[in-house]
Amino acid sequence: MSHAIHVALREVKIGFRNPWAYSFMALFTVFSLALLLIQAQNVVRGYSAATGTMLSLILYLLPLMTLLLGSFSLTAEKEEGSWQLLSTYPMSTFSFISGKYAGLAVVLLTIVAFGFGVTGLLGAIAGQSFDAGTYALFLVFSAGLILLFLAVALGIGTIAGNRWQALTYAVAIWFFAIIGWQALLIAGLGMLPYMWIKPAVTVLTFLNPAELVRLFVVVKLGGGAVLGPEYYNWVQWIREPSGTWAFVGICLVWIVISIGLANQIWERGRARG
Repeated sequence: MSHAIHVALREVKIGFRNPWAYSFMALFTVFSLALLLIQAQNVVRGYSAATGTMLSLILYLLPLMTLLLGSFSLTAEKEEGSWQLLSTYPMSTFSFISGKYAGLAVVLLTIVAFGFGVTGLLGAIAGQSFDAGTYALFLVFSAGLILLFLAVALGIGTIAGNRWQALTYAVAIWFFAIIGWQALLIAGLGMLPYMWIKPAVTVLTFLNPAELVRLFVVVKLGGGAVLGPEYYNWVQWIREPSGTWAFVGICLVWIVISIGLANQIWERGRARG
């Protein structure tokens, strides 16, 4: 445990020295504030055009930011030789991977919190802001995307041999999960028998962290009707009292499995030297 804490603290220091982190922070803050001032009128509550646009901004930006920063962190260890030094210490691979995850999560969540804080403050001064409940769901949405895609990023970092490979894999996964998801989903489901469509949608939704978190927040904002009747009936479990805990449990399982796979892949590479 102590080794994981040391790795996490080291990652936090490196992360806050990374100019990429501040570039994403500035980009996220500027675009969030611009969208709020352009579209919002007084206090915005629930699901609306303004909240929908803000969710789209978060959905496009945060997964890409997380995949790049997370995967680059691990590939940098390989390219710069830091891992060779760290591997001489009596530290398990799991301590290294989990420490990386914790440190990067702190950095990314701080970036998002700062961006929302500045946006909320300036929006309140301008008389245009989201209400507290909507803001809380934005934070949940952002944190969910970061924590889930960071686990994916660690997997990319273990597979990629250098930053160029990590960049290629990260952009490919981002494009598949965010940009091309709906088109690929419709095309794939169109080739299945009707009785298989609903089970396939359920499984595929759980496999895509972006879609899983998006559905949860949209339903909680009261915008589930935009998903269509069939989809909306399926995600009604989110509105149940136990829906939030079920969502948290699914996310934890997702993270544990992803980190476990990254740990296994890294351990194999370590064993081969």
